[in-house]
Amino acid sequence: MTHQQIMKALSGLLLGMFVAILSSTIVSNALPHIIGDLGGGQSAYTWVVTASLLAMTATTPLWGKLADLYSKKALVQIALVIFVLGSMAAGLSQNPGMLIACRVVQGIGSGGLSALAQIVMAAMISPRERGRYSGYLGANFAVATVGGPLLGGVITDTSWLGWRWCFYVGVPFAIIALIVLQKTLHLPVVKRDVKVDWAGAFFISAAVSLLLVWITFAGDKYDWLSWQSYTMVAGAIVLGAIFVLVESRASEPIIPLRLFRNRTITLSSLASLFVGVAMFAGTVFFAQYFQLARDKSPTMSGVLTIPMIGGLFISSTVSGQIITRTGKWKAWLVTGGVLVTAGLGLLGTIRYDTAYWKVAVFMALLGLGVGMMMQNLVLCTQNQVAPTDLGSASSTVTFFRSLGGAVGVSALGAVMANRITHYVQDGLTDLGPKYAHLASGSGSGGSIPDMDKLPAPLRTVMESAYGHGIADVFLIAAGMAFLAFAITLFIKEVPLKTSGALAQAASSESEPQKAPTATAEASTPVEETVPSWAAASSVPAGPEGTQKLAAVATVATPGESASSGGVPVRGFVRGAESAPVPQAAVTLISLGGRQLGRSVAQADGSYAVDAPGAGSYVLIASADGFQPQASTIVVNTEPVAYDILLSGTSGLSGVVRAAGTARPVKDAMVIVTDVRGDLLATGTTGEQGDFSFTEMVPGSVTVAVNAAGFRPRALPVEVGGTGVTRIEVELDAGAQVQGVVRAPHGPLADARVTLVDAAGNVVGTATTGTDGAYAFTDLDSGEYTVIATGYPPVATALTVSGGVVDDHDVELAHPGE
Repeated sequence: MTHQQIMKALSGLLLGMFVAILSSTIVSNALPHIIGDLGGGQSAYTWVVTASLLAMTATTPLWGKLADLYSKKALVQIALVIFVLGSMAAGLSQNPGMLIACRVVQGIGSGGLSALAQIVMAAMISPRERGRYSGYLGANFAVATVGGPLLGGVITDTSWLGWRWCFYVGVPFAIIALIVLQKTLHLPVVKRDVKVDWAGAFFISAAVSLLLVWITFAGDKYDWLSWQSYTMVAGAIVLGAIFVLVESRASEPIIPLRLFRNRTITLSSLASLFVGVAMFAGTVFFAQYFQLARDKSPTMSGVLTIPMIGGLFISSTVSGQIITRTGKWKAWLVTGGVLVTAGLGLLGTIRYDTAYWKVAVFMALLGLGVGMMMQNLVLCTQNQVAPTDLGSASSTVTFFRSLGGAVGVSALGAVMANRITHYVQDGLTDLGPKYAHLASGSGSGGSIPDMDKLPAPLRTVMESAYGHGIADVFLIAAGMAFLAFAITLFIKEVPLKTSGALAQAASSESEPQKAPTATAEASTPVEETVPSWAAASSVPAGPEGTQKLAAVATVATPGESASSGGVPVRGFVRGAESAPVPQAAVTLISLGGRQLGRSVAQADGSYAVDAPGAGSYVLIASADGFQPQASTIVVNTEPVAYDILLSGTSGLSGVVRAAGTARPVKDAMVIVTDVRGDLLATGTTGEQGDFSFTEMVPGSVTVAVNAAGFRPRALPVEVGGTGVTRIEVELDAGAQVQGVVRAPHGPLADARVTLVDAAGNVVGTATTGTDGAYAFTDLDSGEYTVIATGYPPVATALTVSGGVVDDHDVELAHPGE
């Protein structure tokens, strides 16, 4: 798929994600006002957030498994409808209990959207390219996250609307998203006779729910060490053990335990657990901090969190683009772990009167780190699994992130309520006994205070208590973030695959020994694509044509050879110089997209399929090391003889030498890009300066070569249609000029050094360090002028003829010194 085709397919998905995120974040700044209006306390506040996270956590693995079995498009639409219905019901809430129940429904839909968005992207886009599109997903997330709180604050502050419209405003967007999804998202559907693991879904939901109930009420309704705690923890452990037992015996487990044999998946899941604690717990309490500790309106509360969202937007977009170009992702994970830990640690030092610019910097660090970690933990997992496990693996990582968030918000909410009570009691000691009774109402059981109605002394105490208590939450979350960072250090970086899940599935299906026996039914894309091929009688050359073939191969599931009782279609599959191509897969499909027959070429290249009757059909042939081929054939009542000629994929090889000496250049970096600038291949030269790339698509490419001590060079190359194209690249030696700028007292730091060529053009500039040193590399031979400033400027001439011009020192001084 081209970039335009992918963006068209993702448009409805991104819009659906935007609606879900907007509907979630629009409540964040309004929540203190909502809970106060409904008569709830800190416990209700925490559970309104936790209920959605709990439902999302419990259902995410189920959505992932369903995505492996049924139409991903239909599941996205169902999840969106569930989310909207939950949102509309939440707007009708009359008490905190009803609101919490409606948030559970929202969480079910949100779990589907969050898991399916990653799964759909992985199905269409290769891991190497996915970073680029994950950046779009991150940008979409950032815009909705910024717009949600702002819009929610405005709605809450507008008297003629009220907070209930926070839940209604997303409905028009959701309707548009459903329509766009129907028109733009088309993915092949493979139907299998399977059994959904409902028992696994029940036991994991029960275990997580019981654990969260214990965390929420321990230390408030009963002691941490009490018979209630022992009972609930034991119950959660037993339910978890039953879940593991059920999964080990299920034919289609909701979380395949075999995935955890892979080190990357195991470590990514653990890291996601702690990232979830840090991410959700670190952001959920910002609304309370700004509104209760700093006395800001809901609207301003949204405005003040922009630095965090801005950091997330920048890091997710930039890291995605760079990962696509370089294929390197681990450095971003590790850096993200450092930034999240640092941001939360610094946020743990804030108080109600901390200067806002400091809080903004700390939030920006947190946002930068979350943007680097959140998408890339899913990316490295998806890169490790087979296409059939893509949904389960993706949702497993998302599940652990949501689990961490749910546990984190619940546990840290209870801790925060306890700490606020403690700080209020300490603050009231100097205010006299008349305020003492209010201390007990500031914990989890009491209602959230209305700061505007409190007398000034008590208001200061309450603001200070909320500021200090929320800072304690951030400090604990920083410890969780540090654990996530430590785990990422042990994740091994594996090169990103260059084909999407559907293309990988098609490739595996083309191998006879791996051919599944289940029957596949065609989906909408085939009905749209095949007739256009029939008219053209061939597939477009290049990557686009290859990927279109892969898409059809995915829905044309291999079966046995030809069906009996039809019109025979016989022939040979041959390659270059008419050599037979054994083991080539030949598939016959109708113009409506249904598979009619499949055959595997014999040792002599012969194949045989049967057409059901007279008509036009599409014959597809593919084999390892050859370009796939699709042709239209017309069948009457007589047997058809049709030979298929496959062209081999082209190769590109060559040698890199030093100009003048012709000696081979070892470890030179060779980069191949197409005419659009997209990366096709990279490699380094060997001992003899040689390099080689196989399975290149014929056409015009650009080969760029860079090596230490040489001038970089780029040259156009035409890759032939067959065979290996050989080239020789000569690199000119890159000269180097270096020296030290000195003053009367010794080496001069921060001196400005400019290099000018004979034509007066500025070649480069440099600023000296504490040792006064400067250097210019990759220079052509010729005459140059070095100009140094810092004192009155001094210009010196030099001649470069290759190699290194060392010790070109410059003396600076004031006149008379």
